[in-house]
Amino acid sequence: MSESGTTAQPLSTVLPDPADAENVEYDPSLARLRELSAELETTTEFGSPSYVSDHRSRNADRTKNAVDHEFGPRDYARVEEAVEATHDSELVCVDRRMGRHGDHSYVCRLYVPKEYGRIALAWAKLFEPVDTAESADPDFVTVQLPDADEVAIRILPEEGVTAVLGSDYTGEAKKSFLRLFMYYAKRKGGLGLHAGSKRVCLRRESGDGDESGEEDDLKEVGQAFLGLSATGKSTLTAHGLWLDEDAGEEATMLQDDVCALLADGTVAGSEGNGLYVKTIGLDADEQPALHDAVTHESAVLENVDVADDGAVDFDSDRYTSNGRAVIERDHLSSAGEDIDLGNVDQVFFITRNPVMPPVAKLSPEEAAAAFMLGESIQTSAGDPSKAGESIRVVGTNPFIMGSKGEEGNRFRDLVADLGVDCYVLNTGHLGEQGKDIGVEQSVTILREIARGTVEWADDAATGLTVPSEVPGMDVEAYDVADNVEDLGPKLAELRTERRAHLDTFEELAEEIRDAVY
Repeated sequence: MSESGTTAQPLSTVLPDPADAENVEYDPSLARLRELSAELETTTEFGSPSYVSDHRSRNADRTKNAVDHEFGPRDYARVEEAVEATHDSELVCVDRRMGRHGDHSYVCRLYVPKEYGRIALAWAKLFEPVDTAESADPDFVTVQLPDADEVAIRILPEEGVTAVLGSDYTGEAKKSFLRLFMYYAKRKGGLGLHAGSKRVCLRRESGDGDESGEEDDLKEVGQAFLGLSATGKSTLTAHGLWLDEDAGEEATMLQDDVCALLADGTVAGSEGNGLYVKTIGLDADEQPALHDAVTHESAVLENVDVADDGAVDFDSDRYTSNGRAVIERDHLSSAGEDIDLGNVDQVFFITRNPVMPPVAKLSPEEAAAAFMLGESIQTSAGDPSKAGESIRVVGTNPFIMGSKGEEGNRFRDLVADLGVDCYVLNTGHLGEQGKDIGVEQSVTILREIARGTVEWADDAATGLTVPSEVPGMDVEAYDVADNVEDLGPKLAELRTERRAHLDTFEELAEEIRDAVY
């Protein structure tokens, strides 16, 4: 790697061959990785390992990439520090495959110090093993050195190298690879999404004019969910939607966190083996599939309140409200064997904006505006000090590299060309009085939209297209005008703020700016 931070050499010539390096324990078993961190483990009542890290969320303010930020000598020196560690520090090295879809499949290599084997253990459970021959020249490499003297995450996207310094949070390792997955999806004509995906197979009601009352055959509907961490993305993606299994209906979770929307309508998945889910408030009744997987012995818990005797308290924020668990797809009943969605029909933007209806249907331009606005509430997964505050993150995706305006244009073009129906879904509450829109309401909405039974109407108060009828739900009780005081002035102020926000993106198409709702 040169002083400018660029390299024309493949990673295999910059980094040592881990199979031959005396300082590296290459591709140890999961049992060995757990053994390396045995002194840090509390064994849960389920037999799974639980660990407490010093860092309990991502360090977004300490993250820089060479595409969007000026990289000076100090930044390149941080990358050099990580590369040098692969030659002389006592490390473990694990290879895994990210993605299965042709050009959107990558060999990933993670280095961590041996004493932090727990990070590699959790990360290795997310992705799939690779053949030895495939490991010779990895596509992406991350070196995570928690004991570095400064917290710094530095990314060289073109080289596929990430240095994670000063943090022992597993999420930094995970996102280092998913960030590059999304970046390369955009370079190849698609669009990386911070999104979950699912396939819903269900019976749809007969079309207009058919008075037989009979149902059509089973039909597959592809859904994708864009949302910030802790807004319900995992819950809704994994939920079975209370379908009629006896009639052959089913909802299958394909991906939980990061996907790539391709020009042919395919949604390529990234994590083939596991999921990294939030555990705070995990409820066995509302989230049975997730609860079963998190309480399986194969899970790895991080920053969850576990007593010395192994008792687990998912309601406790003793360490953080960003407690996590790595779970395996094999133990999540709603997860399918495949990770790619063959065709996407519906995209949902998850928000927690209290003046938004439970759901609204959007045109392609409005959907692109929603993509650019990325409105939600800050959670502990991002910046714990600002949890609960309103936030806007383009694409609800804090990991975008490159022009954000171009991402909005690309999203509009893709959903318009593919004929995808787009919606904004409020999973929070309405108004200051806090009328909750719970899991039951959101699931009912998703199921009935998939069935095609929702009746839509223009709402004079908000200017949005909202449901006038949803089977199984009293939608009138969630009327925005009835639940939000001073709605008119609040919406006027909100639209002004939204337009000002969209105007900050020079590359964004004017028709998307004009579609602000």
